[in-house]
Amino acid sequence: MIQWFFGAPRRAFGLISLACVAMLAFGLYLQHVVGLEPCPMCVVQRYALVAVAVFAGLACAVRGRGARTVWGGLGLLASVGGAYTAAQQSWLQWYPPEFVSCGRDIYGMIESFPLQRAIPMIFRGSGDCSKVDWTFLGLSIANWSFIAFTVFALLAIGLLLSGGRAQDGYSGKVSKAA
Repeated sequence: MIQWFFGAPRRAFGLISLACVAMLAFGLYLQHVVGLEPCPMCVVQRYALVAVAVFAGLACAVRGRGARTVWGGLGLLASVGGAYTAAQQSWLQWYPPEFVSCGRDIYGMIESFPLQRAIPMIFRGSGDCSKVDWTFLGLSIANWSFIAFTVFALLAIGLLLSGGRAQDGYSGKVSKAA
C-alpha cells in the first residue's frame, strides 16, 4: 500500500486534493444543512484546505518533478498553516478563556468594517472559536482538522522526499523526470 501511494506521486497528490475537497464539502454540509456557523478560525482552516486542494491538484497535474516539488511544497506550507490554526482552536476549546467575548460573525465584520480592519479581526478569531458545536468519536471539528492537516503535511513531506525514479502516476511507466 505504501509503495502504491508513494510510488506514484501524481496519484498521491490527486488523492490528497480529493480528500480536501471532500472535507470542504462536509464543512459546507455542516454549515448549510446542520446549521453550524463557522467561526473566524474555521474560515481560516477552510482557506487552508482550499489552498492544499489547489496546490495538491496542481502537483498532480504537472509531469515534471521540479514543478511538482514547487506545488507540493506550497501544499505542505498550507497544511502546516492549517494545522497551526486548528491547534490554536483546539487549545481554545480545551482551555476556554474565563470571559468569553462573543464577537461578530465573519459576515458582520466584513459588512461593518473596512476590509483593512475586518481581515485582521477574522484571523484573530473571537470567543466563538472556543465553542464545541459538533463532535465525532469525542473529537471536535478543530481536532479532526488538526489531524487531517498533519496527515496531509506528513504525506507531502514523504512525497517530496521520495526522490529517485518514481512512477509518474497514471501511465504505469517509469519516468526519468519523476
